[in-house]
Amino acid sequence: VQLQASGGGLVQAGGSLRLSCVVSGRRDSYNTMAWFRQAPEKEREFVAVIARTGTTIYSDSVKGRFTISRDNAKDMIYLQMNSLKPEDTAVYYCAEDAGGIRPGYTRASRYDHWGQGTLVTVSS
Repeated sequence: VQLQASGGGLVQAGGSLRLSCVVSGRRDSYNTMAWFRQAPEKEREFVAVIARTGTTIYSDSVKGRFTISRDNAKDMIYLQMNSLKPEDTAVYYCAEDAGGIRPGYTRASRYDHWGQGTLVTVSS
């Protein structure tokens, strides 16, 4: 299974970006997909997760501003990021875990496959 993230860039505070992640090599779409982010000198942080059924969970820091979605027919997930803040600056990673959302879904170690990351920079 391979994941490839894209869509990062430089944006001013208050602006928007949409990240995409394509999944290849999986025979079925019964999986859980998530976005994490990692700022310089910080640990990788959970952002949002979506089950195949569409159930979503967000971290408190992005709730109400970010929206995770998926297109199972295209094996794609998205992260729509609105009202961006400088503290959202990070490398964003998509991740995949076979099966449904399980306990520990906010931990990076829970996920089996990762994309290469895409940099989001929010200027003040």
